[in-house]
Amino acid sequence: MLFQYEPELDAFLEFLIWRFSIWVDKPTPGIGLMNLRYRDERASETRGKVRTGLEGPGLTVAQKIWYCVATVGGQYIWARLQSFSAFRRWGDTEQRSFVRLAWILLQRVEGFYKAASFGNLLVFLCTGRYRNLIERALRARLVYGSPNMNRAVSFEYMNRQLVWNEFSEMLLLLLPLLNSSSVQNLLRPFSKDKNMDSKGDDSTCPICQISPSIPFLALPCQHRYCYYCLRTRCAAVQSFRCSRCNEPVVAMQRHNVPTGNPSSGK
Repeated sequence: MLFQYEPELDAFLEFLIWRFSIWVDKPTPGIGLMNLRYRDERASETRGKVRTGLEGPGLTVAQKIWYCVATVGGQYIWARLQSFSAFRRWGDTEQRSFVRLAWILLQRVEGFYKAASFGNLLVFLCTGRYRNLIERALRARLVYGSPNMNRAVSFEYMNRQLVWNEFSEMLLLLLPLLNSSSVQNLLRPFSKDKNMDSKGDDSTCPICQISPSIPFLALPCQHRYCYYCLRTRCAAVQSFRCSRCNEPVVAMQRHNVPTGNPSSGK
């Protein structure tokens, strides 16, 4: 149900942010952290050159309403139109001609908007004014709210998130390698388990550490295992090595049975 009404929920949250920030001449939470506010650039241009860049009135009522219509209503209508066209399969070649033309028109409008947004981004990087098309159309410019207030941005949380993100990506990269038999065999000489197993009781299975109910021998080293433990390891690993001596296991046979008829562990 949440996925079905996701555009409505997003529009409602955007409306709440607009209602308690832009409408009452307050910055949004993100803009407030950056010590910024909206200024009506049209009124500032008519008054002449400003001294510090902080002067100028806020947005007018018409600008606030159009800002809400563009950010809340426009995004909601576009999201619903895209989901409706995708559900109705307007892009299929079997559709009627006007439906197909409507789909092509939507794609061209989207492409034109993205191109215009990219052009506005290049202009913003050069001039520092109007970060998006809505602000440029409404002539709503972001300026400093207070000249003596530092930007209250704490990067501690961001740095912590970056560290945990990189650490999790490193674990996702290393875990498949640690589970591979080649890495385990490489690290086995440095582990303490091998020395303990070699000096331990040979009557217990080195995998499950209990006395084997159906004892089988790993060939050629002839160490005792449970049948299930040895059989599953040989079937799971292409070149399984003995857990006690690290020798490759090429076959297996039942305990107290002559070695003339071993069963292959492959």
